[in-house]
Amino acid sequence: MSEVGRLVLLGAPLGNPADASARFREMLATADVIAAEDTRRLSRLARDLDVTVPGRIVSYFEGNEERRTPELVEVLAAGYTIALVTDGGMPSVSDPGYRLVRAAIDAGIPVTAAPGPSAVTTALALSGLPCDRFCFEGFLPRTPAARRSRLRALAAEERTLVLFEAPHRIAGALADLAAAFGPDRPAALCRELTKTYEEVVRRPLGELAEWAAAGDPRGEITLVVAGAPPVAAARPDDETLRAEVAEREAAGLSRRDAITEVAAAYGLRRREVYAVVHS
Repeated sequence: MSEVGRLVLLGAPLGNPADASARFREMLATADVIAAEDTRRLSRLARDLDVTVPGRIVSYFEGNEERRTPELVEVLAAGYTIALVTDGGMPSVSDPGYRLVRAAIDAGIPVTAAPGPSAVTTALALSGLPCDRFCFEGFLPRTPAARRSRLRALAAEERTLVLFEAPHRIAGALADLAAAFGPDRPAALCRELTKTYEEVVRRPLGELAEWAAAGDPRGEITLVVAGAPPVAAARPDDETLRAEVAEREAAGLSRRDAITEVAAAYGLRRREVYAVVHS
């Protein structure tokens, strides 16, 4: 035990135990306390990894995290190391952990991580959709009315969207996505990532909704949806185009570069702007 405790967030395998990092194994074998979302699942994983866990294992899940957080902060304050692990991926990301992280920070206790697998980035990389800019929405609202309202608000989002969804709600969620985003929006449904029955289905939303309704997909699901296409700016009148080219020329651009910039800004062909400027 040290004078200052430490909270370590462990990135757990999504399914395949071989994805556990060396630091993950080390922390299981050395932490004073392991706070696990599912203690039985953790014990099974430790056996698969051939790791002996000498520390105390306590449950820390959605149903008890509010009550147990102060208890764990007391343990940290006493100088012990706690490793926090969920059923898969990083704690706090649509999983238990945020309350404990926030409470530890507020108490001045160091928080670090042994990063590991992430369903969000794994599904994004496998989707075949643009990965340079994306946003993560977690789980959609459970009730159909709230879900549709949220999807309407997201319909114009231009970044690739990553969602989690429960198997018994996926067909309804996909139908609502197709209605809100259009049936032709590209998407990928990633199921049981890194597990024996891993499956990635890449189809437009309308086809995915039909596939899910007919097939009743099971297991843990991550959904990746292409962003909305950019809305082209309305074409300004000729006088405005001339003025914008002149403004860029006054700022030091050549006429050629000024015309190129204005054309790109409004999604116009360069020769169209050129013709307006020289008319």
